[in-house]
Amino acid sequence: MPNKTPGKMISKLCAFHIYEGLRDGLSHFSGPSRAAVIYAIGPDSPMRVYDPQSLLRGHEPKLRELYLDSHAWRADGPAPALLRGYGHPFPEKNLGLAGLISFGGRSEAVFYQMWFTEHHPDMCSTGPTERWLEHACWLLSHDMVSENACYLGTSGYVLQEYATHAVRDHIVDRLNRILGMDIHMRVYPILDAVLGVSRTLEEGAWARGAMAFIQPGYIGGLDFLARFPPLERPNLDNFKHVRKLLQAVQDSDNALASDGRCILGIVAGARPRGTISADFRSGHGFIFLDDELVCSFFDGRFHSSTRRANLVELEEILLESDLPPEIQHQLFRIVLDIVHTAEDRKRGCTLVIDLNDPPIDISGQYLDAPLKLADPNLLDLTHRLATLDGAIHIGADLRLHGFACLLDGRRFAGEDRARGARFNSALRFTAEHGNIVVIVVSADRPVSLIQEGVELNAQCYLKPISARVPFPPALADWVEGMEMAAMAGGHGLTGRRPRGRSIPIN
Repeated sequence: MPNKTPGKMISKLCAFHIYEGLRDGLSHFSGPSRAAVIYAIGPDSPMRVYDPQSLLRGHEPKLRELYLDSHAWRADGPAPALLRGYGHPFPEKNLGLAGLISFGGRSEAVFYQMWFTEHHPDMCSTGPTERWLEHACWLLSHDMVSENACYLGTSGYVLQEYATHAVRDHIVDRLNRILGMDIHMRVYPILDAVLGVSRTLEEGAWARGAMAFIQPGYIGGLDFLARFPPLERPNLDNFKHVRKLLQAVQDSDNALASDGRCILGIVAGARPRGTISADFRSGHGFIFLDDELVCSFFDGRFHSSTRRANLVELEEILLESDLPPEIQHQLFRIVLDIVHTAEDRKRGCTLVIDLNDPPIDISGQYLDAPLKLADPNLLDLTHRLATLDGAIHIGADLRLHGFACLLDGRRFAGEDRARGARFNSALRFTAEHGNIVVIVVSADRPVSLIQEGVELNAQCYLKPISARVPFPPALADWVEGMEMAAMAGGHGLTGRRPRGRSIPIN
């Protein structure tokens, strides 16, 4: 590319390699994820954007307001003398764009940069992802200083496998804020032990129970039920021994206590602040910092998923319906409770949410009087009825109208032979009946929400990026092109709905 200066080539390659590593790493941590970056190399350089998978589409008005209509972003920031050298970039404020997580910074090598990725609805915490974006910001600054194209791919490889480091960085940052001092307990050995124990079988069973990692200065205040003498304490890296000891606390409120190096004993009662906890739940588990859920772990890796369906798509359907807000809230809460119970018990079930008045007739087992699901006892009974073969039929009147219902329908082109009978029966049924939503909960965790023969929450496979890397366009040209494309297609720029919950569930 003879018409490009070496500096421009370096910036293009830096953005590409870091983007690829970031996108791939986040996709393993949170599910299919896109990423994007906007940056200006120097104080007078144009703002450029690298967004090959259109993550920022729909946010053009806000980007125009922040970076094109105003030049305040050029004047803000630390004094130039503070940006010299290889130092960590000075952080920029999160932009708070709907459905996105962002993190940016300024340095001598890159005057301004802001990285973005998707805010998945089922995240335990955005903290580890923010630390991931922070590291991408740091690597771009570092690579731009080195200006050596031979080593640019290394940054991408670092970001691909950054999950454990992102979790650790988030925990350390939070501990420093909570305790107001440097911590005296190393976090990496703790995370390594959690994954090691989670992969270790004991008599064919996966780990269950809790471990509490206590800051050394707070150990004296613990309520020990049993304490091991100093020379008899199992080392934390002896995963097999720790796994055996977990049997003593499974199915109880007690926990194994550790100082980050060895197992001290078994404790009961409240834990002191700054406690890192691992909750093992037979094949998966969760990391907590005090009461804050940090991440989950399964299959030998850390993940951002809460492993529970949030049914955002059902929320949107209810919001657009003619139901009163109070009924929307109660119906959403009831359905969410039934789905979560089925997930926790690892049992498959099918729910038909019927928004018709009166509800349609479905072949199944009916009762003399529909069950009022606002009654906790009848809702608990519904949990059990949902485990029977067939679907449960829930009306907009918050009542259970039937169970063991058979969902029939004619064959159509949208069926998926890779899925089971529950899923394809729901596709056929909803394709022939309007104002119906069917939720299919599989015993192996996937939850599908189906309406009008379409799975609304189907996993989206992202389009691969071409190996031919285009030079990032100026933000002004990109915004203009997106606006023209939107007008040509007849769609507004702000038509996307923020991916958040509007119906309170507490």
